[in-house]
Amino acid sequence: MSRTPLSHGLRFAFGTLTVLPVTVTRWDREAARGGMLCAPVAGLVVGAGAALVGVTLLAMGAGPLLAAVATAAVPAALTRGLHLDGLADTADGLGSGKPAEDALRIMKQSDIGPFGVITLLFVLLAQVAALFQAYETSWARGVLAAVVSATAARLALTLAARTGVPAARPDGLGAAVAGTVPVRGALLMTLAVTVAAAGAGALLGTYDLVRAPLAVLAACASAELLLRHCTRRFGGITGDVFGGLAETAATTALVALSLG
Repeated sequence: MSRTPLSHGLRFAFGTLTVLPVTVTRWDREAARGGMLCAPVAGLVVGAGAALVGVTLLAMGAGPLLAAVATAAVPAALTRGLHLDGLADTADGLGSGKPAEDALRIMKQSDIGPFGVITLLFVLLAQVAALFQAYETSWARGVLAAVVSATAARLALTLAARTGVPAARPDGLGAAVAGTVPVRGALLMTLAVTVAAAGAGALLGTYDLVRAPLAVLAACASAELLLRHCTRRFGGITGDVFGGLAETAATTALVALSLG
C-alpha cells in the first residue's frame, strides 16, 4: 500500500464526514475502523472552521448573535447538511410509531415530516442560543464552544461504530461502519477528547477546565441514550441515525457549556 493505515483512516473520516476535497481510496472494514476512530479529528477541523468564521465576524464589528448563527451554519455547510437531514429523518422514523421496517422506509424518503421539522427547529434554536451566550461572554468562550461541540459530535460517531452495535440495513454508511471500532479504542478516544477539552478549557480558567470535559461526557451520554433507543426501535444504526447522534451530541455539549 502506498499510504499508511492512518492516512486511509483520515481520508475515510474527512471524505465521509465533511465536504472537504478528500478522496476515499479504500472502502473496507479496516478503513472504516480507522475512519471512525479519526472522526473526532474531522470534528476538530470543522469546529475550528466554524469558530474562525464567528471570530472573524466579531472582529469586523458584527454582534454575538450573527456570529452565533454563522458558527452554527458552518458545520451544516461542511457536511452538506447531512447530519441535520439525518436528525430530521431519525425524528420522523421515531415519531411515526411504526414497526422497524416501516419506520426505516419513512426515514429513507426524501421529504421531511412534521417530527423532523420540529426537531430541526428546536435543535438549531438551541445551538444558536448557546453559541450566542458564549460569544456574548467572550470570543474565546465562543471558540471553545464551537470546537468542543463539533469534536464531541464526531466522538459520538466513534462510540456508535463500536463492536456490538448492529446495522439496521445491509447497505449504506451504517452498514459500512457498524461494529468496526473496538470498544477499547472507542473508550481511549473518548478519554483523549475529554482530556483535550479539559486542557482547552483550562486556558480560560478553572471553571472551564471542569465545564468543557463535562460537556463532552454529557454529549456522549445523550448520544448513547439515543443510540440505544434507535437500536431497539430500528434493529440497529443507519446513516441517518449517525447524523442524529452527531447533532444530538453537538447540541448537548453547547447547552452544557452554557450552564452556570
